[in-house]
Amino acid sequence: MVTVQQKGLIDRLFEVIKEKFSEIELISITESPEDPDDVWVNVTIPEGEEREMELVEFASEKATDILLDYGYHISIMPTMPIQTLEAV
Repeated sequence: MVTVQQKGLIDRLFEVIKEKFSEIELISITESPEDPDDVWVNVTIPEGEEREMELVEFASEKATDILLDYGYHISIMPTMPIQTLEAV
């Protein structure tokens, strides 16, 4: 379960990432299947592999700051939306 503090950090993290990667959209926020204390923020994949790598690197830096400052492990997970997967 995501706490109120985690939700606030996730909202701020997504806002910062969205400023740099305006094309991404939030898909969902879920607990990691590997560890329920970890949170995955699922976002749409930006266009182009290079842009996706930039997103992963940028988001990882910001998420590491949250981990060090607050002790919460939050991962940004670029993912295809379900309707796109169904069309494949």
